[in-house]
Amino acid sequence: MERVITVTVRFSHGADDGWTVDDSAREMAELTANTGVELVDNIICLRDRPTASLLIGSGKAEELALICAAENVDTVIFNKDLTGTQQRNLEDIIGKRVIDRTQLILDIFARHAASGEGKAQVELAQLEYMLPRLAGRGKLLSRPGGGIGTSGPGETKLETDRRRIRKRIDSLKRDLRDLNSHRQLLRKKRKEQELPLVALVGYTNAGKSTLLNALCNAGQKVQNALFTTLDPLSKSLQLPCGENVVLTDTVGFLHDLPHNLIEAFKATLEETAHADLLVHVIDCSHHLAYEHASSVRQVLEQIGAQDIPVVTALNKLDLLEDKSWLAALQADMPRPVAISAKLGTNLDKLLSEIEKEFKGRMTRVELLIPHSRMHLLDQFYRHGRVESVEYLAEGVMVRGNLPSVEAKRMQDACSERGQ
Repeated sequence: MERVITVTVRFSHGADDGWTVDDSAREMAELTANTGVELVDNIICLRDRPTASLLIGSGKAEELALICAAENVDTVIFNKDLTGTQQRNLEDIIGKRVIDRTQLILDIFARHAASGEGKAQVELAQLEYMLPRLAGRGKLLSRPGGGIGTSGPGETKLETDRRRIRKRIDSLKRDLRDLNSHRQLLRKKRKEQELPLVALVGYTNAGKSTLLNALCNAGQKVQNALFTTLDPLSKSLQLPCGENVVLTDTVGFLHDLPHNLIEAFKATLEETAHADLLVHVIDCSHHLAYEHASSVRQVLEQIGAQDIPVVTALNKLDLLEDKSWLAALQADMPRPVAISAKLGTNLDKLLSEIEKEFKGRMTRVELLIPHSRMHLLDQFYRHGRVESVEYLAEGVMVRGNLPSVEAKRMQDACSERGQ
């Protein structure tokens, strides 16, 4: 098993974002655990400012070299992005493979990507990350072996030259544009049907997939780990009022998510930007719940989704011990509902809150469906909420609620019964 140490660097001149160095180190350990390696140690390095050649000081780099030699470490992972020069210089001093947080996240993405689109987006992000770091690598580009940070395109891509990498990047971008065009067609069809889109957003491991499963029996993979969901999944959900919506789940957000990763996954995140309602899932039992919520809002702003209405699902209520903490969150978050997706607690209240956004779209109708058009009764059940059905000689009288566009279509179909 690959042996790894992480290095959490904190600069005193950086902005105070509510995260302590211990919080950052803990998240680095959680990210690293997702790759199946053995975490030997988590080193903390406090500095005033970064150095251009090493990011950290030369004395700290030499200390890392001694730790790696003593502990038989294979790879060193930094929580800050490294330039190509810094990465090369650190490897020269430490004598071990050095990667940064972005490479680590890309490795996790590569392990969890299942669809063709997801794999293409990961490969594109990896190649765009790799391209500016090729200069001066020399024989290191032919370095064999795998390990953390090499999933996806892998070491064979490191052996290609700039021209071939750029050609592959162009090819991937064309493929993703084609996939995005297909998404736009599906989105247009959904809008023509006036079918609302509700997007689950939240910090990674907040419980979005568990909530999707609880509401829609989606069968989505659930794991107590970061970034277990990468490919988007959409399911139909009928609200208590009878309105049908599309509920979609996609990749979780992360503190200080690298901008290039947001760009690479923009096609996937566009579904969030086109949503009619966002359900912001927050792990209310986490001591960094406020900081997680802030990180999510920052990404929503970057993708142009900051003005979409929000319902807040304060999840993992079953793990929360301090009820005063919950009261504070409820006071500070928009339209909050405390839930446990795992236990199904208060999911009815969450659905009722979501329903408020769309209830005005429903129309109460009374339709006499002729016997020759009985398929319309099935459509009424699928698209609306049936209150009563009365079988008459001339047909079936059905009363209930339908979305306005569906009500008009069915009324028109019933009026043509004489044709």
